[in-house]
Amino acid sequence: MRVREIAAALAVLVGAAPAFAEIRRDPTGVNVSSQSPTSVYITFGGLANQTPAESLWCGELISAAPALGQRCDPNTIYGSLPVRYDRSSLNGGTYTDIMTIPATVARRAYQAAERGALSPFFYVRRFVSTVGGPDEYVFVTCRPTGGGARTPYSLTDVALSFAVDQPLLSVRQGDTVPALSAKISYTGTGRLKGRWEVVLPNDERPSTTDLLTEASLPPQSRGLQRRYMELERFNVFLPPGGRYELAGPDPKRVPTSAEGFHEILLRVEADSDRDSESNLENASAGVGVVAGGAVAGFPLPTLRYYVGSAPAALLPGATGGLALASPPNRSVLPAAEAVVFRWSPVGSVAFYRVEILGGDGALLHEAYVAAPSTSYAAPTWLASKAGDAILKWSVAARGPEGQELAASGEAELRFQK
Repeated sequence: MRVREIAAALAVLVGAAPAFAEIRRDPTGVNVSSQSPTSVYITFGGLANQTPAESLWCGELISAAPALGQRCDPNTIYGSLPVRYDRSSLNGGTYTDIMTIPATVARRAYQAAERGALSPFFYVRRFVSTVGGPDEYVFVTCRPTGGGARTPYSLTDVALSFAVDQPLLSVRQGDTVPALSAKISYTGTGRLKGRWEVVLPNDERPSTTDLLTEASLPPQSRGLQRRYMELERFNVFLPPGGRYELAGPDPKRVPTSAEGFHEILLRVEADSDRDSESNLENASAGVGVVAGGAVAGFPLPTLRYYVGSAPAALLPGATGGLALASPPNRSVLPAAEAVVFRWSPVGSVAFYRVEILGGDGALLHEAYVAAPSTSYAAPTWLASKAGDAILKWSVAARGPEGQELAASGEAELRFQK
């Protein structure tokens, strides 16, 4: 057996106390799915003027000297934690980390084991001193399994849909919406409990944090998520099968009295599954146990529907479910009338870009609207500047770093002479 393999094997056996490390963590080792993503709630405690840096998965560990602990052997790295899965939170000397293993990393570890490498692999988080001290590496052992019982209970994929094949449902005021459901993929086993809620047209839109499962939040943030109108509660047992379809609330309870866009939320509460717990005392982060069952490395999707007579169909070229609400496509508007552009909300948005093209296809006007607002009042000179040309308008949703999250198709309008 090679020296590195011996070191890695010893690391598995003494995982609770890596050499020289002062930062502690819990759990120190977990069972994970060998074929699909797995999310695990991890508490790191005892940080002293240290901040978290990158995290890697690898097949073998080597000494991190002159830094503290053990780091990944560069020759056996399987991948790094994607930014989209980073749900970590630093609070004083305690760091809450949601380790979400992508399917690509799980497969690489599985393939390495098939070639003769050690079956367990490692999640290594680096911590950097803010006062000039050495870096410190802390690892968690990942043991590949089938992803069933004795694997942390985590949600790996959630899809909400109505029982109709429409990109965006539109109903008349007072009508009943079709039945809806949530198709859920998961690891482990536990109770899926929580509630269905609805965001009404005049409510403040949910933030990314509001859309996380409760188990994905550190203890001090639980109970602080924005609450909306509750439709129905649920509490069902998920057997170790990996897939479940949760029936939605009674359609008669889904409101359709107010005109405008509505969003249905799936709010999942933390479950006290033993294989998903994080012991704060073991991590030198306090006293007690944090329930981590039903953790997820992503914000849960929402299900939108429109109430009213305005068309809510997605125009050609639309992405991400961004629909233009008004004025309707191919509208003819009085020149003296103030125009207010409205569109459907999109989650995790920092701002919207409204673009209006003139009859020659050149940019006539553009505006930036901060989220959560989903409307824009055009300047009074727009009609005179447009003349009798057919204008095209569209909206793009942008993230905090300016990246495009969704885009509408182009709707046409013109003004009467």
